[in-house]
Amino acid sequence: MAENDKKAPRVINKSGTLKMEDKVAATKQTRDISGRRMDRRNRRDRVRADAGPKEFDEITIAVDRVSRTVAGGRRMRFKALVAMGNHKNKVGVGVAKGNDVTTAVAKAGRKAKKSMITFNMDGETICHETRTKVTGADVLMKPAAPGTGIIAGGTVRSIMGLTGVKNLISKSLGSSNKVNVAYAVIEALRQQTPRKEWVGAKTEKAEVKPEAKKIEAKVAPKAKATEVKKPAAKPVAKTSKAKTTAKPVAKKSAKKEDK
Repeated sequence: MAENDKKAPRVINKSGTLKMEDKVAATKQTRDISGRRMDRRNRRDRVRADAGPKEFDEITIAVDRVSRTVAGGRRMRFKALVAMGNHKNKVGVGVAKGNDVTTAVAKAGRKAKKSMITFNMDGETICHETRTKVTGADVLMKPAAPGTGIIAGGTVRSIMGLTGVKNLISKSLGSSNKVNVAYAVIEALRQQTPRKEWVGAKTEKAEVKPEAKKIEAKVAPKAKATEVKKPAAKPVAKTSKAKTTAKPVAKKSAKKEDK
């Protein structure tokens, strides 16, 4: 009886489903309706496309539902605003529409990657103050001291979170439209110029002055040496004249003594 119990399959539920041994399951072949063999696919063996580290990080700022009136009625679609950056000095923004949310986000991500810009930074903040206007949006951005953090609204904070800027003061002075504000931020970052290229920058002049002083110091001793040698010949000429004038005086005194 014990041997028959071991060989008998076990019922694991009320519907009569039988438990299959591991050895039997490994050798079993599944076939489709036409009788063709179907290979078992293991999910662990699948190679994921994003297994490696991502170069750019992506964030969806807003998803809106938009409609378009056509002859048969209204056509509903979705609009997505996506920002992409590498947490350094590259960032981009894209806007796209699609029949569903996933399609719109994917298209906006591709547009953001194509329209990516490279901007200049001063450490962990921007180089200088800027104020940009794009249609109704008006964004003011100022550099901040280390430890200040990003003081900004939702759209500006989302975009700056994808860059290497960690200290910033920002204020939106115009429209609150997220698309226009995003484009205004990108334009402000594009206008950043490094300190060396500012008008009246003193960094280049300060580097040139020490070199000019060294050249003057090397040339000056030679000029002084030549000036000292030239007047040395004049005292010799004066002494010779003095000797010639002194001789006639001595002769006259000798004649007076003879008389």
